[in-house]
Formats: sequence, structure tokens, C-alpha cells
Amino acid sequence: MKTRLAILILVILLALLPAYAGKYAVYVVIHILLLSIFSLGFNLLFGYTGLLSFGQAGFYAVGAYGCAKILLAYPSLLVGIVGGVAITGVVSLALGYLCIRHTRIYFSMLTLSFGMMIFSLAWKWRDMTGGDDGLVGIPRAALEIPGLFKINMTPMENYYYVVLAFAILAIALFHRIVHSPMGLTLQGIRDSETRTACIGISVRKYRLIAFTIAGLYAGLAGAMLPPLESTVTPPLAHWSHSAEPVLATLLGGIYTFSGPIVGSVIFYLLKDIIVRFTEYWQICLGIIVVALVMGFRGGVVSIFLRKGGRP
Repeated sequence: MKTRLAILILVILLALLPAYAGKYAVYVVIHILLLSIFSLGFNLLFGYTGLLSFGQAGFYAVGAYGCAKILLAYPSLLVGIVGGVAITGVVSLALGYLCIRHTRIYFSMLTLSFGMMIFSLAWKWRDMTGGDDGLVGIPRAALEIPGLFKINMTPMENYYYVVLAFAILAIALFHRIVHSPMGLTLQGIRDSETRTACIGISVRKYRLIAFTIAGLYAGLAGAMLPPLESTVTPPLAHWSHSAEPVLATLLGGIYTFSGPIVGSVIFYLLKDIIVRFTEYWQICLGIIVVALVMGFRGGVVSIFLRKGGRP
């Protein structure tokens, strides 16, 4: 009951954020929500299925470029976001079929290779991606359903509510997945692949499902970035960008539902603060993250779990 009340209060505060906070605060919260979605998908793959991927940034970039190309050709926000996610789903399903045939370090290296392949395509395929210049002038198109409504998205506050709505839906769906029989199956595969296979469960099938869902979450986060920034560039697909959901998940808690969300808040705020003081922010951020991970080996959420809270 207390958990539900706390969640309700948090949702209300987020809904009222544009009324009592400035534009920069709204901008920061949008990025935290995007990182949370990104990290949730990674945690389904790593924390619940036991597969460490270093290529999630590739799917993030596919969603971003897919949405950007659609918006440049047909300025409809909903079509752009859904289209970007759909394209990512196809790509993650195809690459997942190849990757899940291996596990442990071999799986990680395959995902890293495919992620860097997407980065190379984004960098070299100038006719499609704009090359190192990226895609610019992406419109923040109106949210509309023909014949029903049309909402102007030019004010950042309006777009904030779109991102918030998608984030709430993504979090609710993730909660349903990990607390369903499929979620228990994925955890069984993580704990003992052999025992899970012995009771007649297709391990490869469930790994492929987890891989595809993780790709869809990364694609959703990526697809909501172009309308915010009005530009998409190749560094979104770089392997270093894949480290963000990894670090956020480690900070919050690998084997917990809320860990990636809490970790995303901590990681982004630390990054935002450190950047203001030094150009060597990556070194400082790395030291702080390592210290936090070593100090809270189960993640920050583990502190509340020890006190009898829920994950």
C-alpha cells in the first residue's frame, strides 16, 4: 500500500513538473525518462536473462534515425515514434537470431560487433543518415489522430507529457513482463540454463524474445530523442553510449525492477553536475560510479530491500 501511494505521489509530481519547474528541469527529466526506458530494456536482457549486451546503443540509434527519417518525410509525431520502434523491432529480431546462439563473452562480443556495425553505417551511409553531419532540422511534429485531435508539440512542456506517457506505459509493461510466467522463465534461464531446458522450455526462443523486447525498449528511447533535439548524429550508436544503461543499472540494482530507474536518475544527475565543473568529467564520473558500485554492490535499491522494502 505504501509503495503504491509513493508511486502515485511521484506520478502526480511529474505531471505537475512544468507548472513549478523551469524549462531546463523539464529537459533534464525528459532525458532521465529516456535513459530509464533504455536501462529497463537492458536490465531485462542482463538482470533477468543473464545476457550482457554491449550493443544496445545500436538499437537506440536505429530508433532515433528511423523516427527522424519518418518525421522529415511525414511530420506526424505518433507515426514517427511508432515507426522508429517498429524498425528497431525488425532489426533487433534479425540480429537477435544470430546473437542468442552464443552466450557469455561470445554473446557480448557479437552484440558489440553488431552495434559498431550500425555505428559504421550511420557514419558512412551519407545518403541515408547524413554521415558525420547527421540528420538536422527534424521537426517536433504535432501529436494527432486524424479526425479526433491535434496537439501542437512546439512547446517543450507539451512534448514532455508525451515522453512521460510513453515512459509510464513502458514501465507498467516491464512490470507486467517480469512478474509474469515469462519473467520467471527468463530468471530460470539466467540461474540455470540446463535445468530450464530439461523441463521442456526452449531456451533460445525465450532469449530471442528477451533480446527483441530489449531492442524495442532501446528503440523507443531513441525514437523519442529526435523530436526533442531536432538532430541525430552517429555517436548515438557508438559502443560508449551502450555503457550508460549498463552503469545506470549497476548503480540502481541489477536484479530489481526499480533499479534501472533509480540508477538512471543518479547517473544522469551526476553527469549533469560534473560536466559543469570540469572538461574531464568522464574521469570524475567514472571514479564516482566505481565508488558507488563498490559501496553498494547490490545497487542503491538494495539498501531499501535490506530494510524490508520491495524491489
